[in-house]
Amino acid sequence: MAGVLEGLRIIELAGIGPAPFCGMMLADHGAEVIRIDRKGGGFQVPHTVLFRGRRSITVDLKEPEGVELVRRLCASADGLIEGFRPGVMERLGLGPEELLGRNDRLVYGRITGWGQEGPLAQRAGHDINYLSIAGALHTVGRHGERPVPPVNYVADFGGGGMLLAFGMVSALLAVARGGKGQVVDAAMVDGTALMLAMNWGLMAADMWRDERGCNLIDGGSHFYDTYETADGKFVAIGPVEPQFYAELLEKLDLADDPDLARQMDPDTWEAGRRKLEIAFKTKPRAYWEEQFSDTDACLSPVLSMTEAAEHPHNVARGTYVEIDGQVQPDAAPRFSQTPAGNLDNPPRRPDDEDAIVLETGYSQAEIDAMRKSGIIA
Repeated sequence: MAGVLEGLRIIELAGIGPAPFCGMMLADHGAEVIRIDRKGGGFQVPHTVLFRGRRSITVDLKEPEGVELVRRLCASADGLIEGFRPGVMERLGLGPEELLGRNDRLVYGRITGWGQEGPLAQRAGHDINYLSIAGALHTVGRHGERPVPPVNYVADFGGGGMLLAFGMVSALLAVARGGKGQVVDAAMVDGTALMLAMNWGLMAADMWRDERGCNLIDGGSHFYDTYETADGKFVAIGPVEPQFYAELLEKLDLADDPDLARQMDPDTWEAGRRKLEIAFKTKPRAYWEEQFSDTDACLSPVLSMTEAAEHPHNVARGTYVEIDGQVQPDAAPRFSQTPAGNLDNPPRRPDDEDAIVLETGYSQAEIDAMRKSGIIA
């Protein structure tokens, strides 16, 4: 089925992490995304899920004919996604000045770690580095212990690819309302900093200490944490509200324990944690799931990825789908009138590549010549 972005054409310069994630999100919701793979492009991750829902073509960008092909693709496109270091696209002859000069409605999306300018702009980095500079990594981990990297969810995907998708859709909306195309500079360090907005607000109100593992929702409190169960698995609890906390204690037969009475007093948190550790280790995870299944005590099992795909709630909502034998997350968010449905991962075929190039005005003879010379492969 067509999605809410049907009718938009996006050219994606293949990359890793946030760039294909942005392309996936746009394609999931109906945009036609054409991925340009660089011939001899070096390190690539087999993103069979992140690359879903779009056709692709390999182009030799070291040759003028290959660069011109990408220019012509962008001349009729609504948007471009690129994730190279600042200056690379300009050196290829595919910078904003060149492409917007040919198509002033083009939304030129750029995703980098450090941004297009600044002292670190040309420095290499990964998710963990952007988190550390933005102040986010400092907040993750146990008090008195070293920071723990939260995989690469925050900078690469939350503050990176998702923020670029939001920026591109916003700029595309401006074009649809009569504006001109523009550059979207999505820096992962900026996006990560943005995700700390609540923390900054809490700190200004003296409700957040600039230390990890000692605050209400960073594992500092005993009622917002994970606990091991008798079978070596874990449950997560988060009953912040007093009525939910009361339900938790009642189900654990700890309602009258004085160490747990003063919920919001940090001086009682460590004692409370020890009591909960002992309680949860008396039974397996499945027991606690059943005990709390009809309560608002905010307890949930800590599931593996495989378990998550099989959880009844996720099954009921179709949160995960299986395509070509591969389990993967369904598109999000959901729209009532224009549901997403462009999740297939089509195999690369020469006739698809020919069709992509033909749509730019090249003749079949020109395409055959480019393939013979290795401009497209």
